[in-house]
Amino acid sequence: RSDDHGETWTQVCSNRDLMHRPWYYTHVFADPGHADTVYVTNLQMWKSTDAGVSFSEVTTPHGDNHDLWIDPHNPRRMIEGNDGGACVSFNGGESWSSIYNQKTAQFYRLDVDNQHPYRVYGTQQDNTSISVPSASEWGAITLGDCSYPGTGESGFIVVHPEDPNVVYCGAVGSSPGGAGALQRYDHRTRQIRLVNVWPEESTGIAPKDMKYRFAWTFPLVFAPGDPKTLYAGGNRVFRTTDEGASWTAISPDLSLNDPTRQGHSGGAITHDTAGAEVHATCACVAPSPHREGEIWASTDDGLVHVTRDAGTTWRNVTPEAMPELAYVGCVEISMHAADTIYVAATRFKLADYRPHVFRTRDGGKSWQSINGDLPEGEITRVLRADPVRAGLLFVGTETGIFYSRNDGQNWLRLAGGLPVAPVYDLKLKGSDLVAATHGRSFWILDDVSPLRALGDERSAVQLVPPRDTIRSKLAWSAGSGHGKRGVSYSPAFGIGAATEAVTRPDGSSERRHLDVGENPPNGAIVYYWLPDNFTGEVSLSFIDASGACLNRFASAGADTPVPKRPGVKPGLNRFVWDLRHRGPSKLDLSLVVRRNKPFAEESDDASGPAVVPGSYRVVLEAGATKLEAQFAVLKDPRIKTTQYAFEQQSALLRSLYAKLSLLNEAVNKMRRIKRQALELQVRLGADKGLGERCKALVGQLEAIEGVLVDVKRESPRDILRHPAGLNDTLVDLIGVVAIADEQPTAAARQVSDEIMAQVDAEMTRLDALLTGEVTSLNAALRGAGIELLGVAAS
Repeated sequence: RSDDHGETWTQVCSNRDLMHRPWYYTHVFADPGHADTVYVTNLQMWKSTDAGVSFSEVTTPHGDNHDLWIDPHNPRRMIEGNDGGACVSFNGGESWSSIYNQKTAQFYRLDVDNQHPYRVYGTQQDNTSISVPSASEWGAITLGDCSYPGTGESGFIVVHPEDPNVVYCGAVGSSPGGAGALQRYDHRTRQIRLVNVWPEESTGIAPKDMKYRFAWTFPLVFAPGDPKTLYAGGNRVFRTTDEGASWTAISPDLSLNDPTRQGHSGGAITHDTAGAEVHATCACVAPSPHREGEIWASTDDGLVHVTRDAGTTWRNVTPEAMPELAYVGCVEISMHAADTIYVAATRFKLADYRPHVFRTRDGGKSWQSINGDLPEGEITRVLRADPVRAGLLFVGTETGIFYSRNDGQNWLRLAGGLPVAPVYDLKLKGSDLVAATHGRSFWILDDVSPLRALGDERSAVQLVPPRDTIRSKLAWSAGSGHGKRGVSYSPAFGIGAATEAVTRPDGSSERRHLDVGENPPNGAIVYYWLPDNFTGEVSLSFIDASGACLNRFASAGADTPVPKRPGVKPGLNRFVWDLRHRGPSKLDLSLVVRRNKPFAEESDDASGPAVVPGSYRVVLEAGATKLEAQFAVLKDPRIKTTQYAFEQQSALLRSLYAKLSLLNEAVNKMRRIKRQALELQVRLGADKGLGERCKALVGQLEAIEGVLVDVKRESPRDILRHPAGLNDTLVDLIGVVAIADEQPTAAARQVSDEIMAQVDAEMTRLDALLTGEVTSLNAALRGAGIELLGVAAS
């Protein structure tokens, strides 16, 4: 402590707990409101109120405390930064806000499984491994939908190709096991087995003195097509065929093995040995999907090796232009050509921030730089080659993702809302691109089909054939808690999640997910390209195998509400068809006389029943151009529902929707006639005969209307006060029949038949009234020279 601006100092405390890892995150913060109060952030957080002589612990939601802000006007208000996120206190650190309300996970590597929806796996820096579904039945992905396959933290994670319950993950720093801690997690038992290659204690030991060296992010990978063979990379490559019960070294030391770079991290002063700074090891292991026994391996000190005899002999095939001591973090083997290999490397730890990306087309005999026009300051960590379109490449950098459609000659930043963040790993899952960021969690680009399918000619309209789409069933209450504006706190019944409704400049809306993950679009994604000079209108029609148009959406006109209108901007446009038929006619609320306008807003859902699995076409009309493409709608692979059952369900739903549409149109017609009849009653004045007939007609119409709808309802939330109308019953029956991908129960079918028969009976009463009294009254009005009830025959 100094009381003279640093001229002289007095040591007030030498307790070791204040000095753990001082090179990393130890800081001292003075309370701006109390001269003798001081905080020290460290592995733990400490507070002194006697000028640093003694300290007590301030518990925080996560260890490794890095930063602290204290409000100078109210020192009890604080913001603290730790390896889990940022936390806020309003009571001087007695309690803190959660770290789980912010999407700040730091991932090194990722994997995906083969379930539906597929799950994304990663090891979180300073937290558990995590498994996150790519979609949930709630319409938003909550923390409750996630699982924790091992303690993880460091390095790679791989899911058993045939059993997603079994996950292997690197766990240096978060697990027993010493050097190269490797966990095998089984979700059925929720138990972890440590299956290290060599579980040697590493604390206090310099890497050069250990039998094997394993980096913080040591590689793990299954052999393609052989789920029994798993590889791990230390300074040598190891193989197991018995789930880690035993390991065999199949390579020599593949690194430069310079012992001067294998001492204690931090040097003589801090002497830190957490296992995070082990050098001269494998950074990537990549078995060939084309040739059994061919395995590629790269190191963190600039080397690339390959074996073509399952490890008996290895050859150094490092690109000549590879800079010294580069971290070669990724070796990617093309699915199109066995001898085409890509390598991504970085050298930022030596103040070299240039991209380093290479390609060989002859199995490593010669290499070419494919940096192309990547910006000079982009650190290149990972490269993935598209398995569908040759030459389509994706590179993860320090600030995002770049892609090339010409094998690395030219690169463009991949936009689409991805935040500026380091991208440490990428995987292509079908037509989805999955990214693991270091600090902004997982991101998925839902469909890279345009990058695969669009031609280089951009002066004409182009339609991208939609990918085959799985018909996903959300929970019945999904979206029921969403308001039309502001923040909503429950995406489905009983599920907590905060989302915010936002209106875009074009009038359409989106929902921003604040503390939860976002579901993919629930429907078929249609991409189309409009040239720069396009000025016309656009429509999209969806047609079934029989040629029937199920739905049509236009960029202009009253038939399509603004949120569902196809885009007309030049360039790439995206439209999501919700896989539903055209919706029913709706009640015209402008015809309802209410004492007060309800505060609660009416639902604007205008969709009809879902289509059955099968073949469909989309027809794009853009100006004078007409294009079409076919795609399939597939059933959820988890269900066993037959096509017959789908068709039975669809038939009943279409009948219920048709009956609801008929009912709504009838009610609208009656309300228009009522309005005219009431106006005529006033205008007729002294003509009591015709006036009384108009009044009687209103009563007859209201008798039918009162059966079809709840005429006493004053608000959409006012549903419990009075008996339901037949429209309410139809809507509820639609929910009963559609709640699952199953054919209707016998009871649901019987009740539906009864209710639809009741609607038909009321339609018969209405038709008799229209053809009888309304026609007669119109004749009398015509004879009196008075305006007729003009909608009677419509």
